[in-house]
Amino acid sequence: MRNFASLTRMRIQLALRNKMFFFFSVVFPLIMFFVFSGIFAKSHPRGVRFFLGPVIAFNVMGSFWGLSAMLVTFREQGILRRFHITPVTSTDMLASSILANYVLTLPTVFIELFFARAIFHVNTFGDPLSLFVLVTVGTVSFACLGLVVASVTNTMQETQVLNQLIWLPLIFLSGALFPMGYLPKSAQNVSVFLPATYLVSGLQNAVFSSFPVRRILVQLISLAVWAILSFFVATQLFRWEPEVKIPRNAKLWAAATVLPFLFFGIWESHNRQLLDQAQAAFRAVEEPDNTSQPLKSADPSKRNLPSSGKESQPQP
Repeated sequence: MRNFASLTRMRIQLALRNKMFFFFSVVFPLIMFFVFSGIFAKSHPRGVRFFLGPVIAFNVMGSFWGLSAMLVTFREQGILRRFHITPVTSTDMLASSILANYVLTLPTVFIELFFARAIFHVNTFGDPLSLFVLVTVGTVSFACLGLVVASVTNTMQETQVLNQLIWLPLIFLSGALFPMGYLPKSAQNVSVFLPATYLVSGLQNAVFSSFPVRRILVQLISLAVWAILSFFVATQLFRWEPEVKIPRNAKLWAAATVLPFLFFGIWESHNRQLLDQAQAAFRAVEEPDNTSQPLKSADPSKRNLPSSGKESQPQP
């Protein structure tokens, strides 16, 4: 256990030195936070709260990009080879990478929540327990995706290309960049097969709709199953040295990680639970917010009094 803690601490130190990891884990999420809150939500607290779920999803999803790039860089530079001569297994290395990634992701999430309250005056963040659980499961699951990407690519150039191919559909079709209720029906039908959709939906339901954990079980279970399967595949394909080539069936192993969302996508296509929830949240944020307007009369006994002097004059 002490060796694992030391390995995790070293992984955190190395990650902070990696510019790409730092950008996608800290800088990029904060940029998206201010873009969504200041431009899309127009600094309105209710709108900021609506977009806070997708913004946090950007933070969680971005971890796969930074983690995959960092591991490939370590392999190319021979850093992983140095770990290999120590009593460290591939499972230890990958698990410590996930834990280090999680430790580095949480502060950015807290900073976003702090800015939402301090700058944009968001006075509530829905269900805090649901938010915490979903951030935890989501960070682990997308970190496992980064491990799989790092396992099937040989160079940094290949990693960047594959990350781009994965990243663009995730942000454009999941409701992260555009609200799900704004997307055409054809895009919504595709979105239910993407893991990012379940993350964005769960975070938005937790923050904006105040859903408890029991109401986001579908999102949590789908992401957890995906994380377990992806971690297992990553351990089977992990390579310490750049000279070792990936096996021929590696792509089949990697393709197997989409099976959970193939199942959940078919189920959701018939059930439409996530899509209906996204539509309801989208309609709710478009409705006028009257909660900030003061009541005409705070005394219940005066609610039926006439509103004009003419009406209050006695009749002859």
